[in-house]
Amino acid sequence: MVYLDNAATSFPKPAGVVEAVRDFMLYAGANPGRSGHRLALAAGRTVDKARRSLAQLLQVEDEADLFFGLNCTDMLNTAIQGIVEPGWEVATTIWEHNSVLRPLNELQSRGLITLRTAATIEKAMTKQTKLVVTTHASNVTGAIQPIESIAALCQMRGALLLVDAAQTAGVLPLYPELWGIDMVAMPGHKGLLGPMGTGALYARKGLALRPLRQGGTGTSSASVLQPQERPERFEAGTVNAPGLAGLAAGLDYVLKNRASIYAHEQLLAKLLLQGLRRLPGVKVYAPEGALGRVGTVSFNLGALPSGLVADKLAQRQICVRAGLHCAPLAHVALGTPDQGAVRASIGPFNTAEDIAALLRALEEIGREEGLR
Repeated sequence: MVYLDNAATSFPKPAGVVEAVRDFMLYAGANPGRSGHRLALAAGRTVDKARRSLAQLLQVEDEADLFFGLNCTDMLNTAIQGIVEPGWEVATTIWEHNSVLRPLNELQSRGLITLRTAATIEKAMTKQTKLVVTTHASNVTGAIQPIESIAALCQMRGALLLVDAAQTAGVLPLYPELWGIDMVAMPGHKGLLGPMGTGALYARKGLALRPLRQGGTGTSSASVLQPQERPERFEAGTVNAPGLAGLAAGLDYVLKNRASIYAHEQLLAKLLLQGLRRLPGVKVYAPEGALGRVGTVSFNLGALPSGLVADKLAQRQICVRAGLHCAPLAHVALGTPDQGAVRASIGPFNTAEDIAALLRALEEIGREEGLR
């Protein structure tokens, strides 16, 4: 099987991730932070290790500024709904995932915010903008946004910045404190190579962020109000400790191999782009060249429905994704709201042989469908 759907979730995982989840379930398995017995303390150390490793990756000084949750969508909702005040103007782009577009449009539909959406943050912002929400890299085209420049612009204009790092955390350099980013949301199961059901949010110290949920934290149990201390304030209820054990192992792998991961994905993306552009009838929706992008490439074979092409690839044991990729405004901009696009997304364990297999299969499908 050829797996090229890493933008949805990375697969396979490093062997250490699987072992860490298994070992937690076998040898720890207790509720972290809730009891003082040996198993609970071991579980707490597992969560601490994941937080400490993530802080190291992001070069965050205080690991308490990192909170764990269900996934990147959960973390984006925590950030957006926890910071926005009635009457705010919020700026975003047409390239966003529905994890950004839906909570923002919901707030606008309730009359709580004014939402401005444009092709770039510079065009979307005004002097009244209080919050900017932008992706670090598009999950459709793979294009990398100039986050450092956007952060500088937000600082000059007095706007807060929330970055959706769903496609970049663990792949690209990302240093929120150094760059002056207020919040970064990220999944654990994509570039960080951890299990599904894990996500994290960085929120800079002093930010007046409200928790999305309240409940048990294992601390301040005598109070009926949510604790003020981080990270407990944002981690109500039992965390996914087995998942965080796997995330810690995934982070270990990334910390040792990040530079080579990006270089590897860049090389394979270049091979894929070169091969696609030699095929008859193929249209690629991507920045020119392999630089300035992550390893996500979207394309179509002529006017063939993207779902049809993906199904034919699946019959050949090649896994890709078709459709709108939860980014409807991006597809409107690309002219593909009806056809969608076929998306091949590269991960650290793909090979040049995987890319060659995809290109051969597309050539076969093109011939079968009479593309010229």
